[in-house]
Amino acid sequence: MKLAENQKAWLKSLGRGPDADIDLTEAVLSIAAMERPGVALEPYRRHLGRLIKDVGAYAKNAPGGTAGRAGGQSLGLGLGLGLKAEALREVIVKRYGYRGSEEAFDDRHGENLMQVIDRRRGLPVMLGILYMHAARGLGWTITGIDFPGQFLVRLEDGGERAIIDSFGGGRVLTPRDLREICKAVAGNEAELTPAHYRSMANRDIVLRVLNNIKVSLLKAERLEDALEYIEAMLLFAPDVSYLWREAGLLHARLDNIKAAVAALEEFLRRESDGGSGGDSGNSRASALLQELRGRLG
Repeated sequence: MKLAENQKAWLKSLGRGPDADIDLTEAVLSIAAMERPGVALEPYRRHLGRLIKDVGAYAKNAPGGTAGRAGGQSLGLGLGLGLKAEALREVIVKRYGYRGSEEAFDDRHGENLMQVIDRRRGLPVMLGILYMHAARGLGWTITGIDFPGQFLVRLEDGGERAIIDSFGGGRVLTPRDLREICKAVAGNEAELTPAHYRSMANRDIVLRVLNNIKVSLLKAERLEDALEYIEAMLLFAPDVSYLWREAGLLHARLDNIKAAVAALEEFLRRESDGGSGGDSGNSRASALLQELRGRLG
């Protein structure tokens, strides 16, 4: 992927604005288009619009719905919250067939929103974005949660909250479910804390999408393409110091010595100003920087 100048300008502008001004779905759709430059976006925008319309129609035309039967009131949710969770599940999962699959973690189609829409399969964060898109389009309160091991979404109504597993068919998770997920990832001694329920900003979700693509490219040994995505992330979020370190390491692997030196210098400068890369990471970066400077003579 080679970013065009207008794409670079868009990423910079997006990153500089307030988080609340980021149109999450449009941003992620535009990122998908970077890999498919000749594909029209309008059919995807129309489909996304239909998701909002259909979820809203379901919620409007099924007063009370089947919230008790389908896992709303049976989980202690109020009627309004249960109906909203049901509407999202009935439309996104049952009507349109969106679901998670383990193959999505090894398939690069699962991290591109255009292809997720085409195939109705995707990574947890991509499916979660669809839930957030539909709910926010109706004025409902919903946020993403970076839960251990999996991206989840939290839907709110009237002071109540429901945590939804978009990857697992839109089911509402109980506290027991959440504890089991946490322990499976972090060990049997792990316990839930308030930090596990912290909302993710739109900016953080966009970075997660870009990072997923980068990781896939690294696994495929497509180092130059992975570097392009790191540099795209830096255009969007230049204050995230660890990205400068990653850029430096990849430039070094590609023998871009001057660029590697510049990126590592920037990383260490930011860390000395109060970053959070960790002492061991700083030490390794500093040692590599000295080696690279030596190679420059």
